[in-house]
Amino acid sequence: MIESAKKLRAIYERKPYAPFFQREFGFYCLNRWKQQGYINEETNLDELFGFDPPGNYNLGQLGWTIAGFEPYFENKVIEDKGDYELVQDEGGRHVLFFKGRRNGFMPEYVSHPVKDWKTWVEDVKWRLNPETKERTEQFHRILPELLDAQNKGMMITERVIGGYMYLRCLIGPNELPLFFYDHPDIINDCMKTWFELADKITAEHQKYVLIDELFFGEDICYNHGPLISPRMIREFLFPYYQQLITNIKARQSKAGKHLYFHIDTDGYAVSVIPLYKELGMDVMSPFEVASGCDVVRDGQNFPDIAMFGGIDKRVLAKTTKEIDEHLQRILPAMYKRGGYIPTCDHGVPEEVSFENYIHYRKEVLKFNK
Repeated sequence: MIESAKKLRAIYERKPYAPFFQREFGFYCLNRWKQQGYINEETNLDELFGFDPPGNYNLGQLGWTIAGFEPYFENKVIEDKGDYELVQDEGGRHVLFFKGRRNGFMPEYVSHPVKDWKTWVEDVKWRLNPETKERTEQFHRILPELLDAQNKGMMITERVIGGYMYLRCLIGPNELPLFFYDHPDIINDCMKTWFELADKITAEHQKYVLIDELFFGEDICYNHGPLISPRMIREFLFPYYQQLITNIKARQSKAGKHLYFHIDTDGYAVSVIPLYKELGMDVMSPFEVASGCDVVRDGQNFPDIAMFGGIDKRVLAKTTKEIDEHLQRILPAMYKRGGYIPTCDHGVPEEVSFENYIHYRKEVLKFNK
């Protein structure tokens, strides 16, 4: 087993004083740092920032922020609106962008593809068929590197768009809450289709590898808690989640192997931790500080889950003194606790200076032994 895999597995096992696994959530600042001359296209960020080699391998055939469509919708400009353009994206959503720009700002979503039974069946549902030639070919293209990862002892992670993120992608965040009341039949058919796709694809993967982690990109919370009620979560999501987890565990070729269940959600996630623990959740991320999450406090209240994230991205844009005060409260306590990977609670924002980020990384690397 390669060293990075051993190191990562110790985090999942929540071993106290285990060296922090070194990685980052993501970056929004790299272009700025390139313009300032700190890095270039040839810069090895892993080496520069002291990141560990990957300890896991991500299987990604089941969607992320967009449902796992095959084929995706055509990405095309629908209407020119002067300074703006209305675009159909890969998820079938109509999105208003600044003309010629797709990144660096929050786009405005005008509509989503599922509006009723007709649009669900005719425009969307058939794109979620698990038994297509294209899906099989996609998997077999990555199979050699997947088998190599397993032979190295890397954790195999099945990444799946979570039920809420999936429904939001299909229906839209504003329309979705009323859909649970007005069209529960459509919601249930959407989730049945979600389950059938996830179950058949994971079953195919399991013919070749053991799955270590089931990772749901859920984003079900905002800054005050869940975007739908606990009753809705239990009624419309959990039956499908439970069946998928049960089926994956039953198919594992190694009896008794633990399947780590990981929920990734922005916002104030603390109130949904007990909910997801009903299904056996082992890991949560990224503990957004601006929404009231606190990995030290929450780690004490929920000692049986691993926690990733929790570093306030806003603080990294302040002074090194403020960065040190923030880290001194978090890092020693979570190092002693175990089961923690320090990363920003979202991508490192553009306003974080290169010097501040280097300072932050040096402090985190002190807990690498």
